Amino acid sequence: MQASTLIESFRVDGRVAVVTGAGSGIGKASALALAGAGATVVCADIHADTARTTAEEIVAAGGVAEGVAVDVSVRTEVDALAGRVAADRGGIHIWCNIAGIMVEGPFLDAPEEDLDRIIAVNLKGVFFGCQAAGRVMVDQPGGGSIINASSAAADAPSPNIVSYAICKAGVVQMTKSMAVEVGKKHVRVNAVAPGFVLTGMTGRYFVRPDGTVDEEMQEAVVAPMRKFTPLRSIGEPEDIAAAVLYLASDASRFMTGQVLRPNGGVAMV
Repeated sequence: MQASTLIESFRVDGRVAVVTGAGSGIGKASALALAGAGATVVCADIHADTARTTAEEIVAAGGVAEGVAVDVSVRTEVDALAGRVAADRGGIHIWCNIAGIMVEGPFLDAPEEDLDRIIAVNLKGVFFGCQAAGRVMVDQPGGGSIINASSAAADAPSPNIVSYAICKAGVVQMTKSMAVEVGKKHVRVNAVAPGFVLTGMTGRYFVRPDGTVDEEMQEAVVAPMRKFTPLRSIGEPEDIAAAVLYLASDASRFMTGQVLRPNGGVAMV
């Protein structure tokens, strides 16, 4: 394969992509990356306003996108989204399950309601997305690509996030199990497992209620994370979006059931 052809294999022109959690962070960066590579992107988020903002940014840059509200923890909403997009856009070629939440607290004191809440979004939400997208993809020519968001927490245990880690580990096994079942229909299922990335989820430690950043607190949070990684750096949403684009495109056509780990080296599996 010539270099120019290889570069073109990262393009996703003419494909329809759905990205959950597209209103901010890794979801937004992934939506922008896919649109920049030629995809029509349905930006889905529980917050309709942020989903629309991401879509408007894509359109302003010359891309094609729409913003929609969806609660990934509600199966009927996810199924309705997939059905409507497939009918309106002629199929779904890329589906990214990025939406997620964080719940923290000591293992021994973790309340059941917190466990239920994070499982509903981070595990069942991915499950529902995989099902809805998979049903469309197995019946369309060329199959499709599903990308799930896991985390370095699935590989390297950390205190006070056991519920989150359980879900992200479950996403890894879900990804592999689905990949085995739908591969014969040319549907690929992979995951990304980011390390510490500057997003709204991690920003809760140093972003004030008015949205401004407490720079001293930010450095107090980021410095040990940076020191802990072999690369002595932390991630940006665009670092993860690059992995998502790779998995969505034909550049990864021989890859399924795998986990990409853009994590600075904190977990090496």
